[in-house]
Amino acid sequence: MSIATVTAKVRLSQKVRLRFDRRTGRDMLLYPERGLELNKTAMEIARLCTGEWTIDEIARHLAQIYVDVPPGEIKRQVHDFLDALAGRGLLREMP
Repeated sequence: MSIATVTAKVRLSQKVRLRFDRRTGRDMLLYPERGLELNKTAMEIARLCTGEWTIDEIARHLAQIYVDVPPGEIKRQVHDFLDALAGRGLLREMP
């Protein structure tokens, strides 16, 4: 599965949990029998996957935080990350 459009509102799958691992000091995206360590930016993106934000809105929000990165690059990286989550069945588009 891939994300259809940048105007899609996205939400993490019900089987996914965001957690802070006290042992490693890293943010984690946990799903059945697996986990992904997330860097700060990936965690910010994942936290915005509530079904209320479109992919474009997520990218614009991050562009306000990371002003030294070109908005086009942010948009590409957000889409790539969310596409990877969707490919693992960890993200769904909202109607």
